[in-house]
Amino acid sequence: MGEIVYWTIIRTALLIPALWVLEGYINHQLWWSVCVISIYGVIIHPAILRYRTFRSKNQEVLESTLCSTCTHFDESAVLCMLHDKHPTKAFLPCEGLDWEPKSSDVNNEDFFED
Repeated sequence: MGEIVYWTIIRTALLIPALWVLEGYINHQLWWSVCVISIYGVIIHPAILRYRTFRSKNQEVLESTLCSTCTHFDESAVLCMLHDKHPTKAFLPCEGLDWEPKSSDVNNEDFFED
């Protein structure tokens, strides 16, 4: 996910000076349309496509691994925060030994009822 943010910032840093230079060559009313279209086409749309690719690539890890139900798992980066490693379907960083359920997965009241 950090790569998506990084390249979005780079594209923004390149587009702003380019639009600033174009302002002197394009009619003022047309310039606003060019700005909106170029911001979407150069910054927003590629970021959306990269995010969709990221989600589809990691969907199996997010939905069907032990890591996805752990408190140490960061879904936005697909990262085990405890071991600072990226899990895959075939690789669990802690091998299940440091797994702790998310607080929403366990209802503590059920353990104390008769």
